[in-house]
Amino acid sequence: MERFDLIVIGSGAGLMVIEAALTQGLKCALVEKAKVGGTCLTKGCIPSKMLVYPADLVREAQRADRVGISYAPPKIDWDTIASRMWKEVNISKSLETQLSQVSDLTLFRGQAEFTGPDQLRIQYDDDTDPDEISADKILIAAGARTRVPDVPGLSETGYVTAESFFGDRFPEKPYDRLAIIGGGPIGAEFAHIFATMGTEVTIVERQARLLAVEEEEVSQFVEKQFSAYGISCHTDTTIVEAAREGAQKTIILDHQGIRQSITCDEIFIATGTRSNADLLKLENTTVDLDERGWIKTNEYLETSQPGIWALGDINGKYQFRHKANFEAEVLIKNLFGADESRRSVTYNSVPWAVYTDPQVAHVGMTEQQARAMGLEVHIARNHYSDVVGGIARGYSKHDPDNGFVKILVDHDRKIIGAHVVGPHAAILLQPFVYLMNTGQKCPDKKILSADSDHSTIQSLRIMCPSLGSYMPINNSMVIHPSLNELTAWAFENIDWSEGDE
Repeated sequence: MERFDLIVIGSGAGLMVIEAALTQGLKCALVEKAKVGGTCLTKGCIPSKMLVYPADLVREAQRADRVGISYAPPKIDWDTIASRMWKEVNISKSLETQLSQVSDLTLFRGQAEFTGPDQLRIQYDDDTDPDEISADKILIAAGARTRVPDVPGLSETGYVTAESFFGDRFPEKPYDRLAIIGGGPIGAEFAHIFATMGTEVTIVERQARLLAVEEEEVSQFVEKQFSAYGISCHTDTTIVEAAREGAQKTIILDHQGIRQSITCDEIFIATGTRSNADLLKLENTTVDLDERGWIKTNEYLETSQPGIWALGDINGKYQFRHKANFEAEVLIKNLFGADESRRSVTYNSVPWAVYTDPQVAHVGMTEQQARAMGLEVHIARNHYSDVVGGIARGYSKHDPDNGFVKILVDHDRKIIGAHVVGPHAAILLQPFVYLMNTGQKCPDKKILSADSDHSTIQSLRIMCPSLGSYMPINNSMVIHPSLNELTAWAFENIDWSEGDE
């Protein structure tokens, strides 16, 4: 049995930890059954955004007449769109080649199964004999997969998930009719993509509204826009049966006891995810799972089994690549940092964006959550039509697509939540993430008046080290993928002169 210093299961954010370990001269193993690069690169945010942007352009063209510009109906070149997308996905192949050539790193392309607290068996799909390996430290970053509902006839009828859509079930052309089961972020993004490509889209959501974790008024705004775009939205509705006749598929829906059938070319399952922990045979360790099967981790990303850590989707705490990257950075410091102090992970200011139309961005609490906690809530609002930048884009007060920002603050004027729905929502939200990560209340305006002398400012810096520095940016999650990364990641490239670092 070959022994390693570190084994990482999963090649998404886990690659960041592998890279750091290799710089320490450690002997490492990476185990990956699927495509190298993880969900984000191969079946998630990156390929989906390669489809979202063309859809955004179609919507922009359709709205242009309000500012005096008219376009002919757009011509959709699906082959070119698909080619650009596959070019990004196929970075996985070159990444795998590069990793296979790295010294002190062994890449195992199979399924990891624990045989003991520090031992793994790697099972392969072909007739290759399994490998047995062990390590002092093991990181589980094995992610999640689509949770497919148990619906009579669904397996026989056939369906696609994010995994198969960005795989062997990718369509040769846009569907004529598509039923999306699930009205969360994935369902909303694919509804936007295909509705702009001319597909007749139906969304089925079992909860009372789409994007149920968002502000209620944001969800309602999105649903109204979807309806205006011709997207049929069935909320508080479940799928109870599926059937197939030739190339056509039929689903039977139930809304408060009333049933109806929907016929489509394809069924896209976007009903959330389930943990991949059940594939790892964790019963051979003392790693604890929660009631839904996610791996329990503490603030240091440690599991209940000493020597085993977990990060990313598999710990069930916000399933975004930027969250996984953030966890990886914390774990790198704790495992390989020069000092003895450990950094803990907090999830108080986790941002995200839904790249549908209208775009949605969110950080912190919703109004309902804040009031349920008994907090004193004060609300700031503004609509796109209230500022020249929005007016210039053609928004007026009574337009049904006139988006807005909603900011929640407590009695101390501390920002506890921010929500944006409309163009460039992700970019508009990010500054609030930085502010929420300063960890400090705003000083009294009198202290920072024009009469404040240099010594006053210096004393403030002593009391509040982050004042005026870029550390709140470094300590914040940056929505991925978004243009916010353009500015936030610039600090990784600071050209420190000698003695200034």
